[in-house]
Amino acid sequence: MSDKVRIGKTDLYINPIGLGTNAVGGHNIFPNLDEETGREIVRTAIDQGINFIDTAYIYGPERSEELIGEVIREKGKREQLILATKGAHKYVEDEMVVDNSPAFLSKSVEDSLIRLRTDYIDLFYIHFPDEHTPKDEAVGALKKLKDEGKIRAIGVSNFSMEQLKEANKDGYVDVIQSEYNLLKRQAEDELLPYAKEHSISFVPYFPLASGLLTGKYTINSPINDGRSRNPLFQGKAFEENLAKVEQLREIAADKDAEVAHLVLAWYLKQDAIDAVIPGAKQPEQVLHNIRAWNIHLTDEECGRISSIFKR
Repeated sequence: MSDKVRIGKTDLYINPIGLGTNAVGGHNIFPNLDEETGREIVRTAIDQGINFIDTAYIYGPERSEELIGEVIREKGKREQLILATKGAHKYVEDEMVVDNSPAFLSKSVEDSLIRLRTDYIDLFYIHFPDEHTPKDEAVGALKKLKDEGKIRAIGVSNFSMEQLKEANKDGYVDVIQSEYNLLKRQAEDELLPYAKEHSISFVPYFPLASGLLTGKYTINSPINDGRSRNPLFQGKAFEENLAKVEQLREIAADKDAEVAHLVLAWYLKQDAIDAVIPGAKQPEQVLHNIRAWNIHLTDEECGRISSIFKR
């Protein structure tokens, strides 16, 4: 990969295909994860030129950041990487709660610095909004840490439109991360236009809709994990979604690509989206995802894909 792009209005430059790491040490998300496989996923990403790595306190909890920190120390390439992590969760008497208070966010950054074995974090997100803290105050705490050089850019994740506007009252928000994919396009109503207007970079999570947009499923595929509770995988909706994915195969075949590559390339053509962060459970999936960077879609092809998945 080459030709780095800028994240919004920040001074962070990335290869647009990043790595989401909830399967690196995310034992609370995926059972039976092998930690050495997780390390190898990160090593493979770095070796292949991926420089945008996305993690969070809650992946593990803590373990994803720790494993990534180990690999970065081993590789000795910290200054070449753009590290994003997220905080907002904490345990109170064995119950997980969300806290956006300035004091807790400051502590979250300090703790993440230790786990990641670094003295700065390139992009720190408030992972989820709480119900109490004014969002501009929460972001103000991160601005202070940015001024101190402990973080380089400020992100928010899972914020509603109203929360994003409050958070960005002083223009400090650099990135919003939210759910967005071809099957769930609600972000196009308000979040994406707002992001474009304010030079905020939009990073979609679940870009492949839990695998549904990879083309690997058929109507007879066994769905026996958490996906079985996902409405996208249920009944008539599942049939309709598979039919849409099937229409992508023709376009993908013309480009000697796979459906997943086509989908990731489509996101990168959308306003305000500078990067995608598909996850990987095996190093081979990292190699697979990178191929999307070589897919070049015409405006006509983008329009065709969009119309297949029109809301």
